[in-house]
Amino acid sequence: MATLAPSAIQIVLGIALLFGGGELFVAGSTAVALLLGIPQLVIGLTVVSLGTSAPELFVSLISTLQGNDAIALSNVVGSNIFNVLVVLGMSALVVPLSVRSRIVRRDVPLLLAVSMAVWGMASGSRLTWQAGLALLVGLVINLVWEIRTAGENPDETDELNDEERLSPPAATVRLLGGLVLLVLGSQLLVRGATTAALALGVSQTVVGLTIVAAGTSMPELVTSLVAAYRGRMDLAIGNVVGSNLLNLFVILGLCALASGSRGLEVDPTLVSRDLPVMLATTMACLPIFWSHGQITRLEGGLLVLLYGLYLLEQVLTNTLPTVTDGFRLVTLTAVLPLVLLVLVWQSVRWWQERRS
Repeated sequence: MATLAPSAIQIVLGIALLFGGGELFVAGSTAVALLLGIPQLVIGLTVVSLGTSAPELFVSLISTLQGNDAIALSNVVGSNIFNVLVVLGMSALVVPLSVRSRIVRRDVPLLLAVSMAVWGMASGSRLTWQAGLALLVGLVINLVWEIRTAGENPDETDELNDEERLSPPAATVRLLGGLVLLVLGSQLLVRGATTAALALGVSQTVVGLTIVAAGTSMPELVTSLVAAYRGRMDLAIGNVVGSNLLNLFVILGLCALASGSRGLEVDPTLVSRDLPVMLATTMACLPIFWSHGQITRLEGGLLVLLYGLYLLEQVLTNTLPTVTDGFRLVTLTAVLPLVLLVLVWQSVRWWQERRS
């Protein structure tokens, strides 16, 4: 118990810093969007996403340099799963999230394509430095594309209220101050949660895919929750999609380069189970976005429920492997079909309301 007390303090302090940093970071990035004349969605996909992805980058890069490839890779995969299921889901529980056409038309399909490419690269059980270089080149191409297409849909840029109009120095201070608090809070949370998990005897695989991934994704969660509460839906959604893209492009790319000639060793479990789950969570967003252009509270709740099932499957696999097959059978034959029926019903009801 005494061993867990310092970890609990770190967790509580980390969460407090994350909430304060999330409020400052959203305010600063929103003001920067106005000052630069850029749509908030683009800010969410680039500046905000890069800032909130800093904890994942730090943890994965240090793990790579220390030779702990399992933590480096599972952190990225687990973070992407957490972002879609928990961050989007909980943000939609705060307020239904309207999805702009740019997300459906460009960003989610791009994320889907990059996720498939990473799965293909990892299928050889090793991510080489050449693969890392290819991912970084893809990042540059994507950023150029973002800049060139930022002004294609000026009607999609929201007007900011007077409270969100800040001077350049004030906006910069809030943006950088929020980023510092987010990074510090995330590091405290991850350190405390990891120490507690190891003290309780949880395996490194579970730590990487769940606790470390969820801890480093806390900035995305807090930032998107604050953005949703303040009505900045573009920022809430763009932050998630952009963070997932940067996790794959930047973090995996830099980690693969940092690994040198040895490359990043890929756990077979990641290839056979967790990378397909990451791909499936991204694909699950497309029907929701295409059918009625928003994520409702019910659909947000379903996303969070699916993450709970994924988390439970991780725990059972590592603690009670004898009941894992039964749990998977129930999930595949009962829970997932029920989720699909609810999504179809939601889409049909929306189309009927729109026609009437």
